[in-house]
Amino acid sequence: MGEVGGVSVTGEVQGETRLGEEYAQHRPLLFSIAYRMTGTVSDAEDIVQEAFTRLARALRSGTAVTEPKAYLATAATRLALNHLRSARLRRESYLGTWLPEPVFTGPGPEEHAEMADSLSMAFLVVLESLSPAERAVFLLHEVFGYEHKEIAEITATSVANSRQVLARARRHVDEGKPRFEASRAQREEVARRFFAAAGGGDLDGLLRALAPDAVYYGDGGGKARALAAPMHGRERIARFLAGLFRQIQKREARIRFVEVNGQPGAASYDGDGRVVNVFALDVADGVVQAVRCVVNPDKLRHLGRVSKLATKPPDQDAPAPFPRP
Repeated sequence: MGEVGGVSVTGEVQGETRLGEEYAQHRPLLFSIAYRMTGTVSDAEDIVQEAFTRLARALRSGTAVTEPKAYLATAATRLALNHLRSARLRRESYLGTWLPEPVFTGPGPEEHAEMADSLSMAFLVVLESLSPAERAVFLLHEVFGYEHKEIAEITATSVANSRQVLARARRHVDEGKPRFEASRAQREEVARRFFAAAGGGDLDGLLRALAPDAVYYGDGGGKARALAAPMHGRERIARFLAGLFRQIQKREARIRFVEVNGQPGAASYDGDGRVVNVFALDVADGVVQAVRCVVNPDKLRHLGRVSKLATKPPDQDAPAPFPRP
């Protein structure tokens, strides 16, 4: 009998002692697929766990899993597809700008330019314009290098349909695909100057670091102080950021430079070491094209303890902990 997703229904029973080894080997790939599909760390972790639970269940039932990687990738992709279909309504009713949950990255598999760019917040936001099926096919083919025959098996479709879906997805992505500085060193240098100017209240320095048509996005999810809509123009953004960083310093919070979703960024922490917000920058042509700030506490919990400095008070007329535009 043939195989689907790496499973032979008439093979020998395989022991569960392999699970630990398979988990260590394949977890990074599964998380990469699930996170790029969902944009949320907690959901991606749940999907990875469920995929391995299904593998364990298959082994216990006597199913021979001849290709664990194919089985797990199939399970993770299908779980992510189901999640996206049920989450679409929640995304549409989200308060304010929706941004992915930030992940701290660094040297390693994600350091390669193509992988880092596909992990960026800007790219994940572009993927939101795709249908769940388009998102799955695009990521599997363009990011993870799967052939259409493999994609057809994973997504339970035909090779011809997989090609058609990819063509549609490419058109949508090309319309909004962000540009990034090719050199990692150049991106980091622009980010260093940007955050130095913001932290030092250097308005002229901020204006030099920002592109004329720069955009600032804030995600508070209705639970923390954030802009309700994107802010455009470097003059407005520079003044806003100067005030924001001034308030951060007044509250004795500190800024730590980090790589966020494969791009330069920073995180701020209060005096007790709790995370307040996370910034991610889009850098191209030697300047910052976009600033994304995640302050929604629900999207920061996987990074550690979350501060209440930016949380919305019950009394909406209470003094704001951070400046309003």
